[in-house]
Amino acid sequence: MTHWEHYPHDADMGVRGYGETKAQAFEQALLALSAIIINPDKLHAEKKISIHCSAEDDELLFADWLNSIIYHMATDDLFFCRAKVNIDNGQLNAELWGEPIDVKRHQPTVEVKGATYTTLKVVEYKPGEWLAQTVVDV
Repeated sequence: MTHWEHYPHDADMGVRGYGETKAQAFEQALLALSAIIINPDKLHAEKKISIHCSAEDDELLFADWLNSIIYHMATDDLFFCRAKVNIDNGQLNAELWGEPIDVKRHQPTVEVKGATYTTLKVVEYKPGEWLAQTVVDV
C-alpha cells in the first residue's frame, strides 16, 4: 500500500506519497522528492536530523514538511532516504536519515527549489488509504 510516484506538471514535477496513515503518506512523499534529484535506493542512512513543522491544516503542513526537507538538503548538504513522521493535531515531528551530498557519487539531476500549492492535497481517499501530493518547483 505505501508507495510514491511522480506526476508531470509543465516545467515542474508533482510528488505523491501514499500510505495507510497520513504520516506514512508524508514519509513516502520524502522518497518521491528525493527521487527527483537522485536514486534514493543508493543512499545510506548515515546521518539523522529532526524536523518540526506546524500548520492549521494538513495541506499547509504537507507543504511546510516538503519545504523543510528542501531547506535541510540545501543548508546541511544532505540527501535523505528515510523518514519517521509523527503527526498530531497540526504538529509534525520527524526524524530523517540520509547522507552528505557527494556530487560525483550521487550525480544529482536537478535542484528542487520549493514546494508549491499547485495541486496540493492531503486526503484519506478510502478508509486507511492516504494521499499527500503537490507540485515542486525544479
